[in-house]
Amino acid sequence: MVGALDGSKRDERPRGGGRVNDRPDPKADGGATTPVDVPASGSDPEDPRAEDEPTGRRNARGIRNRLERRAIALFGLGTILLLVVLFYYPVATVFVEAVVVEGAVTLAVFLELLRDPFYFGDVARLFAGESPLAVASDLLSSDRRIGIVGFTAYQAFLSTLLSVALGVPAAYVLARYEFRGRRTLRSLTVLPFVLPSIMVAVGFVATFGENGTLNRALGLVGLGPIELMFTLEAILIAHAFYNAPLVARVTTAAWESVDASAIETARSLGASPFRAFRDIVAPQLYPAVLMGAALTFVFTFGTFPIVLALGGFELATVEVFVYRLIQDLNYAEAAALAIVELVITLGILYGYLRYEANHVVRSRGVRPLPRRPLSPPSLSLRELVPRAGIAIYAAVALVVFVSPIVSMLYASVAGPNGLTLDHYRFLIDRQQTAAAFQVRPWPAIRNSLLFAAGALALALPMGVVVSVLTTRRYRGRKLVDAVAMAPLAVSGIIVGIGLLRGPVFGIELAGWQITMGGAAAIVAAHAVSCYPFVVRTVAPGLESVDRSLVESARALGASRARALYDVELPLVWPGVVAGAAFVVAISMGEFSSTVILATGTDQYTMPVAIERFIGRRLGPATAMGVVLLVVTSISFVIIDRLGGESFGI
Repeated sequence: MVGALDGSKRDERPRGGGRVNDRPDPKADGGATTPVDVPASGSDPEDPRAEDEPTGRRNARGIRNRLERRAIALFGLGTILLLVVLFYYPVATVFVEAVVVEGAVTLAVFLELLRDPFYFGDVARLFAGESPLAVASDLLSSDRRIGIVGFTAYQAFLSTLLSVALGVPAAYVLARYEFRGRRTLRSLTVLPFVLPSIMVAVGFVATFGENGTLNRALGLVGLGPIELMFTLEAILIAHAFYNAPLVARVTTAAWESVDASAIETARSLGASPFRAFRDIVAPQLYPAVLMGAALTFVFTFGTFPIVLALGGFELATVEVFVYRLIQDLNYAEAAALAIVELVITLGILYGYLRYEANHVVRSRGVRPLPRRPLSPPSLSLRELVPRAGIAIYAAVALVVFVSPIVSMLYASVAGPNGLTLDHYRFLIDRQQTAAAFQVRPWPAIRNSLLFAAGALALALPMGVVVSVLTTRRYRGRKLVDAVAMAPLAVSGIIVGIGLLRGPVFGIELAGWQITMGGAAAIVAAHAVSCYPFVVRTVAPGLESVDRSLVESARALGASRARALYDVELPLVWPGVVAGAAFVVAISMGEFSSTVILATGTDQYTMPVAIERFIGRRLGPATAMGVVLLVVTSISFVIIDRLGGESFGI
């Protein structure tokens, strides 16, 4: 080839091969110029091997790359079409009610809503044309009015603070200490988050009610009862029960990705332990904590069953009034209020995504921090202080996280004369003797499993495809990410009503009437509400993949799709499994959209069955809750164990 050992042959041209326009090698002669390669038509200029391949092979490779790019684009287009059919169109049919009144487009409903102090408090006066200074002065006074929207944001903010305060210490224990059952405990951290809200409400009543477990325990030591039911404090604790484990899970993953070598280097240069934590560990934890906080705010801003059960209408939130307006068939005002809720929650999500785009922590070749034994044979005074704090936290965690579940378990076997299995016998008898209009346990269990499997089959590929699309570099990528995450910001009630009034009732398209059965609509509602969790567990892993590994695979002949399948996806497999576990768990606990879309008792799930049982007797409802707890726990632990230590949610 170019540049032979003998200087007399420097100007020889090759008689074959795939290069044209060869010139002498400058490394062989300082006065020569570099060779210029002209790629053959149809080759891929980004392929590292293109210049060394014959023209025919390069043409074939170029054709294959173009086909694979188009295949990826088709997958993305198919996912977008699914979102349009299963989410955006149904939700749009509900929101149209807010701007179309008697066939005419109008903003009158919005203006009336914005000017109503019942919803916006003193802020409504701004939309009525009053002076901003006068409104600001009244908002700072003690008799200010914040309205339904203001109270919803206020309780969501307090719930977020409490969830972070309880979640971060749990992440510290799981990430920095080794103890028996640590992996199982980590797998179960998400369990409170996916329990049906109506069941959690029952557990909280059994724990914090006037005759609940907590007050009975306080009575044993001579302390008076604590009145927590139907107070803001009860709502905040219930929200922390749901969301603090979510914060703990994402923060644990970030803590485990901290490079021990970086901390050791900082300590060797004279940094104190606090300085090393502040400069190295904390910056890697901030994005994870902020992610958990953003999701917590969105979830608690759209809270419904917890507030309704533990706060009543005196402490009602936006979601409670949306449901009430829908029950009153006031779709226009309900849709307008839901749009306000959507704008606020989408704004929070978009702000977080913008922050995340500038604070991606890439973990390449990380050596994790070694875990310390939680109960070593001996402890110094310095080691005793953090463990004393852990003991105090464990006591608080027992009251907040364990007591409601234990109270539910106890109520399922408690009878007037002591312990009994009568509530479980009732479920068995109901299965055998129930009338057609009554709830039977086995169909509810079967439906929960089948709907979860269907949601998994739909949400998992959707989430992976969206993850790939949102981690590629192009203009507007974060906007696409925010739009794809919209289902997180839309309540299950709105999605259920939209699917019911759209695909379930029928959509006329080009003269064809397209309808969707109730079971299919339930699966669709579960899938669109779950797939964002797959995105949030897979996308960070794809962002953190070492690009040199992908480039090496490409240099060895792998196509773009092959590199994605053989290199990137195996590296993010724990995130895929974590997303799958979330889909199964959330689908099994979904209540709002299911109760709207189920067309009969043969489509009821376990959460709906619990709600139906609780209207008659508490015992059978708690027994059904225990069944749901066991099935969800087994499913989640199995999926999480199959994926090993995950770094996602």
